[in-house]
Amino acid sequence: MARSCTVNCVNHDSRATNGAHSSARDRVADALRDRILSGDLRPGSRLPTQHELAAEFDTNRTAVRQALDTLRREGLLTGTGRGAPPTVAERARGHEAPRKADIELADRLYEAFRAEHVTVDVFSLTTETLNTALAPSTIAISSGALSPRSITARVLLPSAGADLALPRLVSDPEGRDPRPLERLRELTHTYASALRGHLETLRVRELVPEVSVEFRTVPITPTHKVYLLNGSEALFGYYHVTEQKVRYRGETMEIHDMLGIATRLFHHAAGPDLHGEHGTAFVEQTRRWFDSLWESIARPLVLE
Repeated sequence: MARSCTVNCVNHDSRATNGAHSSARDRVADALRDRILSGDLRPGSRLPTQHELAAEFDTNRTAVRQALDTLRREGLLTGTGRGAPPTVAERARGHEAPRKADIELADRLYEAFRAEHVTVDVFSLTTETLNTALAPSTIAISSGALSPRSITARVLLPSAGADLALPRLVSDPEGRDPRPLERLRELTHTYASALRGHLETLRVRELVPEVSVEFRTVPITPTHKVYLLNGSEALFGYYHVTEQKVRYRGETMEIHDMLGIATRLFHHAAGPDLHGEHGTAFVEQTRRWFDSLWESIARPLVLE
């Protein structure tokens, strides 16, 4: 029995230690990733040593090493071995692992906003992720680092008044209680109004001469989100259905909801130097799919 207890105790301690390492690893990886994508750490620059990073983040070198390995697999770092500190990579976009939606979208939007005429087509549950991801680009426009001449955004959202499959109360599988969809409608309008305000402010401040933002709705429950950038890139991610408790009009509801801001986005780009014919075909078919909805059953969304 003593021998069995020893084995079990070791396994339990190992799981606890691994969990702590995983949490610290993610914390370090997220912070370094943000610095790389924001430009604080530029391509070719060396990171601090593992010892220095462990001290900065108040963790151990194992967690730091795991975080660096994660960033290497994402294509953000090169040279994460035991020698010199790793360097920020010049990334080959077509071969990276999919990243969290807000991080990936922010990165690709920033590159898309280098164009003179920017187009952004979106199909999503709300524009929460888009609002968050736009921040680095709008800040760069304000500082003069980016200077597009025009921005055209078309956004497709679900019709909250339609009989959508989600969100709905966990205790109401038939969806008879209207409150989850009423809440979705309010969130949709809040985020959409904020998005329109952010982009139109660029025109009002004379930072971007031409800005067009149009919203339409379709009676479809999104199972995925899509972003089309400048007609040459497509980002695709799945919504995950989850149970969560939310507050609405002074009451707590337990609902089946769809979360997408932390989902992974798969990147496809047209051109022989990236995904080749596959990437070109994916972008083209995604654009045709979006246009088919936009030009047929989509109806204008009137923001209050």
